[in-house]
Amino acid sequence: MAAEEVNRPPSLPPYPEMILAAIEALNEQNGSNKTSISKYIESKYGELPASHTTLLTHHLNRMKDTGELVFWKNNYMKPDPSAPPRRGRGRPPKPKDPSPPGAILAPARPRGRPPKDPNAPPKPMKQKVTSTGSGKPRGRPRKMARPTGGMSGTSTTTATTVPMATGTGRPRGRPPKVKNPSVTEVSVQN
Repeated sequence: MAAEEVNRPPSLPPYPEMILAAIEALNEQNGSNKTSISKYIESKYGELPASHTTLLTHHLNRMKDTGELVFWKNNYMKPDPSAPPRRGRGRPPKPKDPSPPGAILAPARPRGRPPKDPNAPPKPMKQKVTSTGSGKPRGRPRKMARPTGGMSGTSTTTATTVPMATGTGRPRGRPPKVKNPSVTEVSVQN
């Protein structure tokens, strides 16, 4: 016996029967919501297990999934046999083609990339294309090596020697801070 059947007192009918009886008795045009179904069952059967709301929710969901009830705009109702079935959201699944009788099915391929064949000859290497037609090589140009020795690449100041950027005649980066000797601090006395 299931756990929900054990919790139910012996005088109560099964929950699906109580739910269908409540929906028929309430006879609402747009169906009945869970609260009205629960109140009807409580008023008719009186003594219910402590887990009544949980059991009711479980059975309503199960009956909705099996098609015994239709859930529409937060209400449960019996399905109309003449109405077309409602489509769910999303793309419908593709129909599966049954294989003809006597057809031999190939074994399913395993997942992942197939292993390399150790007996296969090596693949020929492709030749690199060196020019694109413009005469310039592709990509970022390589950094030039720093010049060593001599004063041609450096600018001399009184305190430091700073390397100069090639071609511009100006050193790289932020210039050094120069203290102006003409400006002097003046203290104000009261």
